[in-house]
Amino acid sequence: MSTAPRASVLAPFRQRSFRFQWPADLATSWAFEMETLILAWYVLAETGSVVVLTLFGALQFVGTLISPMFGVMGDRLGHRRVLIAMRAAYLTLALTLAGLALTGMLGISAIFVVALLAGLVRPSDIGMRNALIGATMPAPYLMGAMGIERMSADTARIVGALSGAALVAALGVGQAYLVVAGLYLTSLLLMTGIEESRIHVPAGAAPVTRVWRDVMDGAAYVRAAPALLAAMCLAFLANFLAYPLTGGLLPHVARDIYGMDQGGLGRLIAVFATGALIGSMVLSARGGAFPPARTMLAASLIWFLLLLGFAQVRDAAAGMVLLAAVGFVQSFCMVPMGVLLLRVTKDAFRGRVMGLRMLAVYGLPVGLLGAGPLIAWFGFAATATAFAGIGLVATVAIALAWRPYLWPADAAANARHR
Repeated sequence: MSTAPRASVLAPFRQRSFRFQWPADLATSWAFEMETLILAWYVLAETGSVVVLTLFGALQFVGTLISPMFGVMGDRLGHRRVLIAMRAAYLTLALTLAGLALTGMLGISAIFVVALLAGLVRPSDIGMRNALIGATMPAPYLMGAMGIERMSADTARIVGALSGAALVAALGVGQAYLVVAGLYLTSLLLMTGIEESRIHVPAGAAPVTRVWRDVMDGAAYVRAAPALLAAMCLAFLANFLAYPLTGGLLPHVARDIYGMDQGGLGRLIAVFATGALIGSMVLSARGGAFPPARTMLAASLIWFLLLLGFAQVRDAAAGMVLLAAVGFVQSFCMVPMGVLLLRVTKDAFRGRVMGLRMLAVYGLPVGLLGAGPLIAWFGFAATATAFAGIGLVATVAIALAWRPYLWPADAAANARHR
């Protein structure tokens, strides 16, 4: 019988490192959401093109291709050190955009260059913060910690969406970006309070050769673990077919389908995030009652069913109700998925596996780039219906293909604690 203490909602905060990491991640997530809304609306207003909007959204995820490298660096140098360097880069880029806006030099070209540079780093942030939680959090508290961590992203979508729109309206892009830079600075300072076990870097092979070998070792490890491989496939599926509809394409939905302004876009994002926040809160409080793999699969099926409904709605009020439901259900897919990956993975491979997990986010820019022309040709309803329908069928295929590793109650992927 396990002697682990009974986890409570606030149990993860018993860990000193988490008391620093959570507010640091919260500030970073707020900044991410604020600048995404500010820049996406700016691009759409300046160009009036949904294709250009999807291209801008895709640039923010180009770094998913090198996420495994960040995972290797985390395993070798320490996840805390890598995160500090990443957040220093965010601060530098935010100050650059603020300076351009305040001097009247901001334009579409500058935004695309900064989006490309930020996109090299930002996609790896979630993977690195989750790996750091896995390295510092006892197993009985892991589901609760992951639920609380997800809450930081969910509250960021609410606060960031509403405050981002309000700040731009009241202060302009330049002053609003100074607030974004302030959030990044706060995160950077908080990261210095996190403690992580010392990392011993092995000597031997040349750095580039060694890093590539480590990435290949991580890929081989995932291929040899059916539960991990299934979770990676489902992660790619969600990013490719689900998140584009409620993420990068929301400015198009708000303006061209619901007839909303920038404030309306903020409300759509906030409604989606509120649903996700409620889901994360439930998982944080009662996460131990949910077997990770089963919960992940069931939530994914419901997620795509709700998106089929969202694709047909042209009324803003009905769309908001569906967005809230979609947000709630996607938390029950993504949080258990993260817990599954951290529990099944050996400690020595944690950073590499989470880096490979973030590689699945590459499905998001691919989905956005595919959705842009399809919407221009066939409309949002037809495109969204096709995305959701394919996602539903593919989820069933994943569940059937890896059923022995994902569905049995005694499978390692459904363990409550490790």
